[in-house]
Amino acid sequence: MKSIAVIPARYDSSRLHGKPLADIHGKPMIWWVYNQVKQVEEFDMVIVATDDKRIADACKSLNIDFVMTSNQHKTMTSRIHEVSSKIDSDVYVVVNGDEPLIKPAMIRTVFPQTLGDFYARNLTSLISDPSDVLDVTNIKVVFNDDMQAAYMSRSPIPYPKSTVTPKYFKHLGVVAYSKDALDFYANTKPGTLELVEDIDYLRFIENQKPFQMVLTSESSISVDTPKDLEKVRQIIAESR
Repeated sequence: MKSIAVIPARYDSSRLHGKPLADIHGKPMIWWVYNQVKQVEEFDMVIVATDDKRIADACKSLNIDFVMTSNQHKTMTSRIHEVSSKIDSDVYVVVNGDEPLIKPAMIRTVFPQTLGDFYARNLTSLISDPSDVLDVTNIKVVFNDDMQAAYMSRSPIPYPKSTVTPKYFKHLGVVAYSKDALDFYANTKPGTLELVEDIDYLRFIENQKPFQMVLTSESSISVDTPKDLEKVRQIIAESR
């Protein structure tokens, strides 16, 4: 089974402009992500997918494999679909370019044991910090007993109306797709919920396509804000 890792990297992030090139102890953030992903020996290829020359130039200087994609993509998943049209693979594992602390063991958990025609699998973890529940940059997810995603939202879900204390889970930036799943996404218009929440994974849920969640006890930090970036710098400095 051929598998490739794709690290999408946009320069024009609305919350932290130019974050793939943000300096972390002398190296851009994309370098840290790439080197974490490269530790997963199961990958046949690890590439950065970008639409920006500045990121491409940084990849060249650091010997990071990359592919240029269109600058017209409105979602990350659309960009990954373009990669799938250029590079053949059985599985495309997406690792967000803002996950410099991602652990190889976490990435391995989204690999399929068997691969059917349609495959979409996403990491999730329990939210331990109450402030993260209210943070709209954290996508909250609810799933059934079979770990199939029922809904994703930027709001805290489920709502604690009863006396039962709910647990809150968040989406992590590691998702695995088959080619058929990516083709479905590209050939399907976004629904109302996707447009309201601005969460592209809802395209699968709204169309009743299987979108499996994989629970991990490991932690990671998505760099969405300058505060996140400083936290990552501190964690890396303390680990040296």
